[in-house]
Amino acid sequence: MLNFEELSHKLFSLVIFRNLLNDDVIKSFTELADEQKSEKEEVYLYADFLSKLFAETDNFSKYVLNAVLEDENAYILKYGHKKLGSHYDEALNMELDTLNELAAVRSDDVKKSLRLENESLPGWTTEKADIKSIYLSRIKNISKTGYGIWAKYHVFIIKNGDIVPVKYPDTQKLSDFSGYERERSEVIDNTKALLKGEPCNNVLLYGDAGSGKSSTVKAIANEFKDDGLRLIEVKKNQLYSLPDIMDRISGNPLKFIIFIDDLSFTKNDEDFGALKAILEGSVNGRAKNIAIYATSNRRHLVKESFADRDGDDVHIQDTMQELTSLSARFGLQITFSRPDKNLYSGIVVELAKKYGINMPEDKLIMKAEAHALRAGGRSPRTARQFIEYLAYKQDAEKE
Repeated sequence: MLNFEELSHKLFSLVIFRNLLNDDVIKSFTELADEQKSEKEEVYLYADFLSKLFAETDNFSKYVLNAVLEDENAYILKYGHKKLGSHYDEALNMELDTLNELAAVRSDDVKKSLRLENESLPGWTTEKADIKSIYLSRIKNISKTGYGIWAKYHVFIIKNGDIVPVKYPDTQKLSDFSGYERERSEVIDNTKALLKGEPCNNVLLYGDAGSGKSSTVKAIANEFKDDGLRLIEVKKNQLYSLPDIMDRISGNPLKFIIFIDDLSFTKNDEDFGALKAILEGSVNGRAKNIAIYATSNRRHLVKESFADRDGDDVHIQDTMQELTSLSARFGLQITFSRPDKNLYSGIVVELAKKYGINMPEDKLIMKAEAHALRAGGRSPRTARQFIEYLAYKQDAEKE
C-alpha cells in the first residue's frame, strides 16, 4: 500500500535531483501528502495534480522518467570531467530508487490513501519503468544523448542572451537533396571529424541564393543528432555573444555547430571584430567540441563600395585587405554555384522521381526551364518549388 508520508519525506530529501521539486506536476503530487487537509481540499489537490499531468500526458511513469532524464543536475554536470566521490554515487542510487518508487504510484492507491475511492475522479496510467537502469545507461552514453535541455532538443537559437530550444525545427533530410553531392560531402566529412573529436575546420558555404547552403547545414544537424550533434543558430547582430556562448558549451560532452546564416559585413561593422577574434582563436582558444558553419552570398563576406577605396587613410589598402580576407579564416570554403542547364535538369528529373511526377522527361525539363525564367534563374530551390507545384497539381487532379 502507498505510504504517502514516507514517499513525500524521501522526495523532500532529494539532493541531486532537487530541481524536480520545482516541477509543476511533481510539486503538486507532494502537496497531496499533506495530512492536514479536509476532504474538500484533498479532492481539489488531486484534481489540480491531475490537470497538470494531463497537460503533458496521462502516463505518470513516463512523465517522471522524462523529468529525470532531462534534469540538469550537479552529478551530470560533473560526470566525465573528473572522478566523483563515493558520496555522489551513493546519493544518486538512493534518489533513483526513490524516483522509481514515485513513477510506480497508481491512481487507485492514491485515491485509497486519501479516502477518495467513492469520488468520481479520473485516474492515470502507470507502467513499469526502470528509471535507475535507464538513467545509468544514459549517462554512460552522454556524449551522444546529452543531458537536460540538450537531451530533449537538437536545434537552438539565441534569445535575449539565452540559448533557447527550437521545438519544431526544419525537418530537411540529406536524402531530400539532389545535386551538389561533392560540395555536400565535404561538409559531411568535416562534421564527422567534429563528432569523432578529430581536427576539423570552421566552414564557409558561399554561393547564389537558393543553392541549398542553409538547408545543407540544417539537414546535417538532423542527420547526426543521435550521434551527439547540436546546432545553435546565431544571427549576425548576436555575434558579440559568441564568446559567452562558447564558454557555456565548451565543457559539454556533445558536439556543436554554431550556425551563422547569410553572413556579410560592411566597413566599420562592429560585429566583424567579434567573429574575427573567434575564428583566429584569440578568444578563449578553440574548443574541440565546437565548429562554426556560416553561409553567405559573398565569397569575401564584406560589402565593398568605391567610396571605401577613397580617403586619406595611408593604410587603406591594408584595411581593405583585412576586411576582405575574413573568409580565408574559415579553414574550409565550399562554393555552391548556380547550376547550369544540365545540373538543373538533373535535379528536376531526380526530384520528379521522388515526388512521383508522371510526365515525359523532355516536357518536364522544358516546363522546368520556363519556370526558372519566371522565378529569376535556375537553382535547387527553384527546381524544388516547381516539382512541389506539379505534385500538388497532380494530386488535385486525382481527387
